[in-house]
Amino acid sequence: METGAEAGGGRPEYSIIVPTYNERLNVALIVYLIFKHLPDSKFEIIIVDDGSPDGTQDVVKQLQQLYGEDRVLLRARPRKLGLGTAYMHGLKHASGEFVVIMDADLSHHPKYLPSFIRKQKETGADIVTGTRYVSNGGVHGWNLMRKVTSRGANVLAQTLLQPGASDLTGSFRLYKRSVLEDVISCCVSKGYVFQMEMIVRATRKGYHIEEVPITFVDRVFGISKLGGSEIIGYLKGLVYLLLTT
Repeated sequence: METGAEAGGGRPEYSIIVPTYNERLNVALIVYLIFKHLPDSKFEIIIVDDGSPDGTQDVVKQLQQLYGEDRVLLRARPRKLGLGTAYMHGLKHASGEFVVIMDADLSHHPKYLPSFIRKQKETGADIVTGTRYVSNGGVHGWNLMRKVTSRGANVLAQTLLQPGASDLTGSFRLYKRSVLEDVISCCVSKGYVFQMEMIVRATRKGYHIEEVPITFVDRVFGISKLGGSEIIGYLKGLVYLLLTT
């Protein structure tokens, strides 16, 4: 079987960081779909698992046997430590010039990855972010209340922060590695607000942001990790960013 170096031709161009917590049912499918939709790209997938008790890491080890340990990297942590630190942990192990961050729960379909890469090549963008809030973008599987809450949160942030991107809380993005390292080092937020802070700080620093329409699909397997405490945290984070950026 080809190793990653033989198949991809040496150092990967793209490092795809996928944080996981109890994603045993999803992780094999997301990895399969990434390989399916990026047949000609040099990439590595970095799974940052926060001590999942459901056997997620066992599945990833099987995937390493299938695809190679140089294409699928398991960089586990002992417990749940937050999304922002998961990206920083993955970034420490990334060797690509570009870094993609995406969810493991299939809400971010890998079929969009080629359009992210194409948009970056065409525009030279520092960040390409997926958006639900432009033509051809959208959400599938949410009830009306969740759609209204999400849209309302986004409109509020747009009005107050003028962030230069239409979808602030989405987490499906491609970064130039150097830009991600710079922006993430300035961020202090945890959880849901982290994605918004990343875009706001990137805009304030003058980085070039482009968008690609995506359809966000609510998770198929497992339980959503968004609740009332995240909404309160979001509002606090909004005020913090308004005062500090």
